[in-house]
Amino acid sequence: MSARAEIFADIRRALGVNGAEAPRRRAVEDRLEHAPKGVIPAHGQVDAGSRKTLFRAEAERVFATVAQVDHAGDVPSEVATYLRDRNLPAKLRAGADPLLAAMPWQATHLEISYGSSDGNDAVGLSHAFGAVAESGSLVLVSGQANPTTLNLLPETHIVVVAAADIVGDYEEIWRRLRAAYGKGVMPRSVNFITGPSRSADIGQKMQLGAHGPRDLHIIIVGEE
Repeated sequence: MSARAEIFADIRRALGVNGAEAPRRRAVEDRLEHAPKGVIPAHGQVDAGSRKTLFRAEAERVFATVAQVDHAGDVPSEVATYLRDRNLPAKLRAGADPLLAAMPWQATHLEISYGSSDGNDAVGLSHAFGAVAESGSLVLVSGQANPTTLNLLPETHIVVVAAADIVGDYEEIWRRLRAAYGKGVMPRSVNFITGPSRSADIGQKMQLGAHGPRDLHIIIVGEE
């Protein structure tokens, strides 16, 4: 038994409880369910039609590039255009995300492989769980569908996000995560990505790609 467990066991004995009493459990569940809300910045509190515009503006402000397509089937051609315009390899790596796998990659000249990156991939492709308009941040969850290595190792990271999954603030993203995954099954990690990797530690001069991708391209799919 760990020191922490021993301390809690001593407290339970002193109180004459075991922690499993129904009234105590209900009190805890009620507290978690109705926890007081903190102050939420007004910046992201815009109507649904304005969230996409705000998200795009904030993402571009931190050096990401953003494109929009009407349907998921349009993503491969947008990816091909982006890579061709920047003289990047016509190959990329993605996880096992079903949305990405179902896209018509065969209609392009792109070569797509699946699985985690070993650091030798020039371009990574991910599907975001959502995005936060107030800061232009993408939200990606770890797992086989979207390996975290794709967020960090390739020089170029392309991320697909549905317009309907863009929310105003971080609090709403956490609410959606809890609703989607539930207790005890939350992903191992939740990654917030705000623009490409950058640092100004040396001489106060901005350098992109300091600790991760040098370029971040976001593709918004559909309307709100």
